[in-house]
Amino acid sequence: MTTSIDLNKISAPFFIGVAGAGMSAIAQYLQGSGMMVSGSDRFFNEGKAGDIRQKLEDEGIRCFLQDGSGITPETDLVVASTAIEDTVIEIKKAKELGIPIIRRSELLALIAASKKTIAVGGTSGKSTTTAMLFDIMSHAGLSPSIISGAGLVSLIKKGKIGNAFVGDSDWLVIEADESDGSIVQYHPEIGILLNIEKDHKELKELNQIFETFKQNSAHFIVNQSNEHSQKLSSKLIYDFEVEGANRGSGFFATGFLQNGFNISFSINKQPFELNVAGRHNMENALAAVAAASMAGVSLPTASEALRSYEGIYRRCQVLGKKNEIWVVDDFAHNPVKCAAAIRSCQPVSEKVIAWFQPHGYTPTKFLRSDFVKEIAEALRPEDEIWMSEIFYAGGTTTKDISANDLINDIKAKGKKAFFVENRNDFLGQVRPHLTAGSVLLLMGARDPSLEQFSKNVFQEL
Repeated sequence: MTTSIDLNKISAPFFIGVAGAGMSAIAQYLQGSGMMVSGSDRFFNEGKAGDIRQKLEDEGIRCFLQDGSGITPETDLVVASTAIEDTVIEIKKAKELGIPIIRRSELLALIAASKKTIAVGGTSGKSTTTAMLFDIMSHAGLSPSIISGAGLVSLIKKGKIGNAFVGDSDWLVIEADESDGSIVQYHPEIGILLNIEKDHKELKELNQIFETFKQNSAHFIVNQSNEHSQKLSSKLIYDFEVEGANRGSGFFATGFLQNGFNISFSINKQPFELNVAGRHNMENALAAVAAASMAGVSLPTASEALRSYEGIYRRCQVLGKKNEIWVVDDFAHNPVKCAAAIRSCQPVSEKVIAWFQPHGYTPTKFLRSDFVKEIAEALRPEDEIWMSEIFYAGGTTTKDISANDLINDIKAKGKKAFFVENRNDFLGQVRPHLTAGSVLLLMGARDPSLEQFSKNVFQEL
């Protein structure tokens, strides 16, 4: 792998794994910047890419099966996601042709270094905060670009994947990922730290990663309401907090109210209203407002922008109400996110039935006790948690844990918990538990078929 790449000299990059959220975003960004981008994905081979291939091709990105046919002597850069191993035929072909190979995170770092970048970091809320900040800056006329891990509904409505957009200015808003440690490669104009919670890594390692992120940022904004992130503050006047923290930050939110799936609150006495649910989204909006303010956007302008915020793909995405049951699709996949998703639905109904498909045997085992603690604490007496078996994405792993182990642990805490091994049996088994007005919350990540699964549940309800 090499990072001695001059982006100005690249004209025909090829992405291995182009259908992935992180890869497709950068591919679209480079295509929008004037390059001739192409790529492949094993999901193309397996017919599991949904409409991603068509949307990429609509943007002018040429798509190939993952068989090496897309890499030619004209290809001047190969981009590989961290999941791509050296044994993949296209890596071998690139090496034979002497084409430089770069990891996705390294390429994003190069792009970020060429722009006036705002990097959004933290273990939860990155995609939402990135989208909110992009909307605020766009509304303010700053014409930013965005590279995100999730699609913005406003862009999806235009027929795009929605996780990338090329604006006219030097401003670039990116989602900075700590799960693979790539966040330490960025040197942003503004760094935002939303929170630090045990997720892919232990807290000690995460603290070290975010400390480096802080050192690399020209200006640094942290959440004073999070006990771990507050320790990395650089200037209190840059920071944000929600009511109750009382740490004297420059931006503070008060008066949270949720009515159905809508929330309202004030930031420094400026009223805000958003068409999203949950206290965690007040924190996300607060972070976006703090960063936008540093970029020169006033609070009234930010408030006006967020009134029309349409949300992002599979983040508390309300699919609708059918037969008196609300159905919500959510990307929640770590313990804190699952608990926040459940709590965000509780003001809507006296009964929330949450279904969760964990992903990866190793991460599930690593976070077992945290999942049990967070989900059990979030559930009210009438609420229920259902799980189907862990999603297996392939590769070498030891299948030494089941989602049923988590369910039994939650049951032991006196909560209503159910295991249905095959998710296709879920709707049939959950029907007798559904009552008029209840919310059916569907959670999970990494599995590209989850979107269709949620739509099918809603259609068949």
